[in-house]
Amino acid sequence: MTRPRSVRGDDIRVALAQEAARIMFEHGVEDYGFAKRKAAERLGAGEYAVLPKNAEIDAALAEYQRLFAAETHEDTLASQRAAALGAMEMLAEFEPRLVGPVLIGNATPHQTVALHLFCDYPESISMHLLDQHVPHNVGEQRVRMNSERYLLLPTIEFDFDDIPFEAIVFSRDGIRQAPLSPSDGKPTRRAGIAEVRTLVARSENVSSYE
Repeated sequence: MTRPRSVRGDDIRVALAQEAARIMFEHGVEDYGFAKRKAAERLGAGEYAVLPKNAEIDAALAEYQRLFAAETHEDTLASQRAAALGAMEMLAEFEPRLVGPVLIGNATPHQTVALHLFCDYPESISMHLLDQHVPHNVGEQRVRMNSERYLLLPTIEFDFDDIPFEAIVFSRDGIRQAPLSPSDGKPTRRAGIAEVRTLVARSENVSSYE
């Protein structure tokens, strides 16, 4: 059977991206797939609707923030980045890298701050957090390294300055290759302490002139 073709396909795809972005922003959803499915359900998209790519949702999210949250977004992002810097300094011996929306700049107010840590013995990170009196939970996450290779890696969840964090723990040599981003399929951008400190200082300088 020939698949029916809708002349409104592109419009529907744009609308789905915008609705998925709204869901992610307003409800703190971080799973692209869930946001797409919820958007399709709410808009009554048919079974042949072409769902937007993750990168298209990211673009729609940035636009949503510009239009509807311009007054609060920069302050929220600055607070998230400041917390990220504090957490990274606490975890400095594990060569922390900031990744994801808080680094890129399109984080929502509910965003979990994402870190990459590097250690051959993940339990030593738990011990370090216990020494710092930081409650945490451990888990696992499947990470895509290339088109054929996936790794199941330890994760550690904790709060810092009342902001949620999730850190994926790589081996020490994992710092040489970043996993693929779920947004665009390219190597994930990583930022070390020095770069994050610069981002925080930049936000403070902007605030001082307002």
